[in-house]
Amino acid sequence: MAKPFFRLQKFLRRTQFLLFFLTAAYLMTGSLLLLQRARVALPQGPRAPGSLQALPVAAMALGVGLLDSRALQDPRVSPELLLGVDMLQSPLARPRPGPRWLRSRNSELRQLRRRWFHHFMGDPRGLPALGPEAPRPAASSRGTYVGCFSDDGQERTLKGTVFFDLRKMTVSHCQDACAERSYVYAGLEAGAECYCGNRLPATSVGPEECKQECKGEKGSVCGGLGRLSVYRVEELQPSSRKRRTVTYRGCFGLPENITHAFPDSLMQANVTVDTCSGFCSKKEFPLAILRGWECYCAYPTPQFNLQDAVDGTLCGQEPEAQRLAEYCAVYQTPVQDTRCTDRRFLPTKSKVFVALSSFPGAGNTWARHLIEHATGFYTGSYYFDGALYSKGFKGEKDHWRSRRTICVKTHESGRREIEMFDSAILLIRNPYRSLVAEFNRKCAGHLGYAADRNWKSKEWPEFVHSYASWWSSHVLDWLKYGKRLLVVHYEELRRSLVPTLREMVAFLNVSVSEERLLCVENNKEGSFRRHGRRPPEPEPFTPEMKDLINGYIRTVDKALRDHNWAGLPREYVPR
Repeated sequence: MAKPFFRLQKFLRRTQFLLFFLTAAYLMTGSLLLLQRARVALPQGPRAPGSLQALPVAAMALGVGLLDSRALQDPRVSPELLLGVDMLQSPLARPRPGPRWLRSRNSELRQLRRRWFHHFMGDPRGLPALGPEAPRPAASSRGTYVGCFSDDGQERTLKGTVFFDLRKMTVSHCQDACAERSYVYAGLEAGAECYCGNRLPATSVGPEECKQECKGEKGSVCGGLGRLSVYRVEELQPSSRKRRTVTYRGCFGLPENITHAFPDSLMQANVTVDTCSGFCSKKEFPLAILRGWECYCAYPTPQFNLQDAVDGTLCGQEPEAQRLAEYCAVYQTPVQDTRCTDRRFLPTKSKVFVALSSFPGAGNTWARHLIEHATGFYTGSYYFDGALYSKGFKGEKDHWRSRRTICVKTHESGRREIEMFDSAILLIRNPYRSLVAEFNRKCAGHLGYAADRNWKSKEWPEFVHSYASWWSSHVLDWLKYGKRLLVVHYEELRRSLVPTLREMVAFLNVSVSEERLLCVENNKEGSFRRHGRRPPEPEPFTPEMKDLINGYIRTVDKALRDHNWAGLPREYVPR
């Protein structure tokens, strides 16, 4: 019995080795075939016109810039090739960029192929040091290309709306976004950044300085480092769908010094909200203020901070009565407040390693948006989220231990992970809200809502039972092992944004002006907050789920008080 078993075992071992060697040989053969197919097979012998005619790709050479005037004068070039050249020079023959064997994503390979082709044509000099094709202004652009402008000064050239798409930015995407916000100009920079504005400097720079390819549109130019490719998009505005209309902010008392608080104004009979908002938008002000027939434009400032609204009926009187009553109606224009949009990495490595810690779904990304715009420095992340990186959170791609960011996002808990940080901002949110927000993110991404079938599936109860205990243990671990903590409640941050954000910035040891904090408040929503009406859904928490979550709430509330912090807000109280 032992001998047959031994023979079987020996046979199987040999079979394994045989299969291994056959697999290796198969892979090597496939690689050789691929390499062989990638090469260009050409007939040997004298370079007579016949051999050139036998080359089917020669007639397309001019289309990819491989033939110059010297090649066209060569007597060895056939009439058929010259006929093909004449056809390629016509506008109808432009769309085809060239044969597939001459096109390659590898610029060095493309350059070698071109040199080889010119050597075959009898021109040993060929084209001097050809690199990758230079991108050009988008031919399909609906806006009018204005030129290349410098953007490396202390102030932005285009001071309007700013947004990023580090993966899919295109010229038309930027143009539409600026047109929808009633801007005149759209500028693209560094291949992925879009800036909008209504004013340009008098002089531009050379077009060769704008040569960086758009991230989402190969062959089109999207500025360069410190350079803007600018398009005029005013003609697109009538047909563009408005992204958001003018927003009513409330009725407020006039400041003591109107001239100082309201830098620009328009006095016009029968002035309307749209007229005033359009005037202030062109002047790039985020606030339009109506007082009777008077229109003012302004930024939120300590003198006019929009904190103390009065009864709205005081601004609903007749224009003359409203003007005499010293009240004004304030509207938010489509223009973004750009006093706090510039961000950068820390100039030197931070000596204090700070965490921005929260349970998933507690508003960590929104808090990062606020911190970045308040301090002017990028925030990092323990993870890498491509969606956040592509929308302008550049610290996502930086190593989380680089210490080049003002703080680092983390959802981790446990002694080892916590003690890596010198201090931390601990962001806590109502577990009911956090669980719903995180479930929405897992099912539909950062900006979507979970479908009705997700809530009715087994996934939701399992999610609650596993994540509810994590919400509790996350807070308890940071209270226990954190070296230096600042506890911030999400609900308090939403209610009292400026005072709470001021406390967070002070904890990060950064000095920030009051104007910048008010700018952050004016741009508080950011790009990663769910907008629109959520789909109708029944109460997702069963009585058993509520009993489980309420027990964790009591545990965390007691732990906060034991560590000399205020307990959880009242809305956390078991319901």
